[in-house]
Amino acid sequence: MGYVTAVPHPRSETAGSARAGRLSLAVALLCGALGAAVALLATRQRWAEGTATVAGGAFPLTAKGSDVTGVPAALAVVGLAALVAVFAVRRAGRLVVAGLLALSGAGIVAAALLGASDGSALDEQAAQASGDTSASVATLSHTAWPYVAAVGGVLILLAGLLALRYGRLWPAMSGRYERGGAPQPRRKAPAVDPDRPEDLWKALDRGEDPTGA
Repeated sequence: MGYVTAVPHPRSETAGSARAGRLSLAVALLCGALGAAVALLATRQRWAEGTATVAGGAFPLTAKGSDVTGVPAALAVVGLAALVAVFAVRRAGRLVVAGLLALSGAGIVAAALLGASDGSALDEQAAQASGDTSASVATLSHTAWPYVAAVGGVLILLAGLLALRYGRLWPAMSGRYERGGAPQPRRKAPAVDPDRPEDLWKALDRGEDPTGA
């Protein structure tokens, strides 16, 4: 006894692709925008703190994320720009921009994790405060903000991966052109019958010369 394999209806496949495109687009936009905001916010917070010995006393020192590394903030801006640019390009260009978006997120994660244990910014502050170029910070400690920045990078990375996987299903910024890039043909105005007054008035309303002169 033979078996009949059910073939999915083309219309159902198209509807499923459309749903996947809409859902992935919404998730990518949310992740990209939220990730950039989180990364930018985290770089403005205190990442490290410690003390330096100045004139026999302990001088408190703090370093913000932007003092430790400027990479996460810069890549967050690049990621936002790439997220917008995804809708302005098609085909291979969209893949390139989606890849840039994913790389921006990965770069933020790497820079944030490296900055989570970096004390060079505080060492520079200790040298300036004490006037001794060989001075270093004491009782160095770090906050959780570098890891918050890394979470923002993960969200941007996810947005980039979604763009790489589903970007072909997303709409473009302009609908004036067909998929081939050619402008859509203009509809031809209906012929005017000179024996019908209503046709003459409609032609005049459209700014045409009903006499054909």
